Amino acid sequence: MPAALNRRIVLARRPEGEPTPDDFRLETGPAPEPGEGEVLLRTLWLSLDPYMRGRMSAAKSYAKPVEIGGTMEGGTVCEVAASRNDRFRPGDVVLAHAGWQEWAVSDGRGLRQLDPAAAPVQTALGILGMPGMTAYTGLANIGQPKPGETLVVAAATGPVGSAVGQIAKLKGCRAVGIAGGPDKCRALLDEFGFDAAVDHRAPDLAERLAEACPNGIDVYFENVGGPVWSAVFPLLNDFARVPVCGRIAHYNDTALPAGPDRTPQLFGAVLTKRLRIQGFIVWDFAAQAKEFQTEMAGWIRDGRVRYREDVVEGLENAPEAFMGLLKGHNFGKLLVKVG
Repeated sequence: MPAALNRRIVLARRPEGEPTPDDFRLETGPAPEPGEGEVLLRTLWLSLDPYMRGRMSAAKSYAKPVEIGGTMEGGTVCEVAASRNDRFRPGDVVLAHAGWQEWAVSDGRGLRQLDPAAAPVQTALGILGMPGMTAYTGLANIGQPKPGETLVVAAATGPVGSAVGQIAKLKGCRAVGIAGGPDKCRALLDEFGFDAAVDHRAPDLAERLAEACPNGIDVYFENVGGPVWSAVFPLLNDFARVPVCGRIAHYNDTALPAGPDRTPQLFGAVLTKRLRIQGFIVWDFAAQAKEFQTEMAGWIRDGRVRYREDVVEGLENAPEAFMGLLKGHNFGKLLVKVG
């Protein structure tokens, strides 16, 4: 049963600095029809994530950029509307990568069936999906938290940061979250169970962070960069571990930040403090997906890990929501309810 029309959001041009509405274009055209061995997918939920800013750029990265005129890429939860593939039936709900559009065709490769009775299906894009697995694997493999240590995470009310702090608590750590504004800081304490919260908008950020970490920092889960990293860096203890997951403070940069070259200072500390600073992409640890799914689902079921979702209605509102994400306007995992 092909749909009459498909709405999709394409990359109209490559941004210079912060993305603007003119960098996106909403197009309407015929919906695709599934061929032999294919399925027609109707998008229910679209995930918006910071990595998408990199896909808008032509700069060399770990993944190919979106082409001009191409559909913006993104993870989705979809319903199978029609199937010519023996593995799927109409009505199945699947995790897919259909991008910013209402309808898509897939040959079935990469689709994962979801059980709506086991968990809300959109959690496959958040706490039980890529963001949750990013927190779980980055912390386990690189952060290696130990009881009694202090962990700090920035963007701490986001889907990755909130999971990082809660997992660290389960491992016996003192968890300190950095977030923007009093509401988010309050949620870190009252909702997510962090031991301390620091507002990155405070003019005395460095002093507040030092007060929250009287014994220094053993693990810093890096999502942000910028002034937050500058406040964290002097507090890193000997043998501290820094999983580098993102650097959202720099995604819109068009030139190097002004100021002195701090590279010698950084490498001096790496040497004398024996720091471990390692970047990673979640799929580096793809072999741990089943372990993550099992353990995280159990923690959620037992109430030991909580999550928050920030839902936007309508595909047409995805560009504005994404631009807000890059400025920290979201509060929790940002999702677009499409279908």
